[in-house]
Amino acid sequence: MKPVLLAAAAALLVVLIVVGGTFFTVSQTQQALVLYFGEPVRVISKPGLKMKIPLIETVVRLDNRILDLDTPQQEVVAADNQRVLVDAFVRYRIADPLRFYQSVGTVLRANNQLASVMNSALRRVLGESTLPQIVKEDRGKLMVRIRDLVDADSTNLGLKIDDVRIRRADLPQQISEKVFSRMISERAREAAQYRAEGAEQSQTIKADADRQAVVLKADAQRKADEMRGQGDAERNRVFAEAYGKDPEFFAFYRSMQAYVTALKGSDTRLVLPPDSKFFHYFGDPTGGTAPTAP
Repeated sequence: MKPVLLAAAAALLVVLIVVGGTFFTVSQTQQALVLYFGEPVRVISKPGLKMKIPLIETVVRLDNRILDLDTPQQEVVAADNQRVLVDAFVRYRIADPLRFYQSVGTVLRANNQLASVMNSALRRVLGESTLPQIVKEDRGKLMVRIRDLVDADSTNLGLKIDDVRIRRADLPQQISEKVFSRMISERAREAAQYRAEGAEQSQTIKADADRQAVVLKADAQRKADEMRGQGDAERNRVFAEAYGKDPEFFAFYRSMQAYVTALKGSDTRLVLPPDSKFFHYFGDPTGGTAPTAP
């Protein structure tokens, strides 16, 4: 009885091994190669449950998603002899699983090969461009050229390059410091020039304003003198007409004006001889002769 059970158990184990070695699954993020004694015989690109010959055929699964590779930062000499530090990355996918397996076999080895191809393409394309083109002017076009070169050189690896990006392109630190110092000096020189031009314009405007102020004041003074002269002439004419009409009243009026002018203030003192005619209206209401103005 025991030999029968052992035989049944052995048969069941064999069946399980055969069944387990016959069926395998491929996920949606994978593609597979079926190897017959180590030699690839077919490519499986669709996901699902698949079959193979147990113990004879083996399965190698490969990723069918987009893979990333960050290249190490490297120094490139541009066409204008400027040294540039470039940091870039590449996105690729396994387009030909069979060629990929035959050429590199694993993603790690593929990354090593692709990094070498990427560095060569970077040096070639950026070495033909100037620093302004790399940094700003033609950066997009340069990345497209690098992608095309890398894609052409990666075909024999079974890879398809989807995108190449220059993450950072900058001058080395020592050169950057020199460039910044030169920029600061240039901006300081421009600022000094602008200040000097501004000061010159300010002096010109102030001098013109002062000249216009002097001219305006002179014109105003001339007009004031003309008007004052006209007023004095008119006053003298009025006085002359008044004197001609009534000389005695005009003499009395002038005497009153002289008293107002001479006796201003509360502590005014006058030293006059007794026979002075200045106050002749105080002694003679008729005034006698016209007094002399002080």
